[in-house]
Amino acid sequence: MSESALVVLVHRDRLIVASALAALIAAAWLYLLYLASAMSDMAMSDMAAMPGMPMPAMHAWSWVEVAGLVVMWTVMMVAMMTPSASPMILVFAAIHRRRTEQRRATAPTALFVLGYLVVWTVYSVGAALAQAGLHAAALLSPAMAATSPLLAGGLLVVAGVFQWTPLKRACLAACRSPLSFVMNGWREGRGGALVMGVHHGLYCLGCCWALMALLFVAGVMNLLWVAAIAVAVLLEKVVPRGDLVGRLAGVALAGAGVLLVARAIVA
Repeated sequence: MSESALVVLVHRDRLIVASALAALIAAAWLYLLYLASAMSDMAMSDMAAMPGMPMPAMHAWSWVEVAGLVVMWTVMMVAMMTPSASPMILVFAAIHRRRTEQRRATAPTALFVLGYLVVWTVYSVGAALAQAGLHAAALLSPAMAATSPLLAGGLLVVAGVFQWTPLKRACLAACRSPLSFVMNGWREGRGGALVMGVHHGLYCLGCCWALMALLFVAGVMNLLWVAAIAVAVLLEKVVPRGDLVGRLAGVALAGAGVLLVARAIVA
């Protein structure tokens, strides 16, 4: 195969993969918009049914409802994390095509993405169980936001401090260097693509788990807050000196958390 023909195929694969990623991200955000609208309508209906009365205590969640939470968290992770993972995915697709020449890169790339999302699905299970536990302890509002300033402030401080840790720096460096990650950790075959996706997902999890926990601060379904965290993750992974952006954000988060906790203690 000539070099020019290979370049054409790489560009075609890149277009296919980029279009698929855009569709996946759009579908995830549309689902979140629908879910947020449905929750808002439900809350308004409850308030209209009991004017002047406080919201009743929510019942304990069943395993079916917890499973629904897992789905919600998983879709949210797709919406938030896929944009920042897209450069890595596109690099993987391009290198796979160049290494295999005749074989299409779309199937192994789909397995790479699947491996990546498996990691965030496992995280979503943990987040859903944590949400159920916080709900049982009456630490979450109906909007799924922390009702305790100590909890909200503690999450902010943990996330802010974590931005300065060696683990954060190591995981962020791997996420910010797609070509280095792919070349140094290359595995052949479709099974290798799946394993590489899992490895990249673990790096991203190590980089962003604390930021994702901040969804409990302003509300799990507060889509402005969701979008703000997603943009912060994207910036620290793709812009020049994104690592510095992340550390400065850590200072702001920790400062806000300390202020929130101090106010709660004084009050």
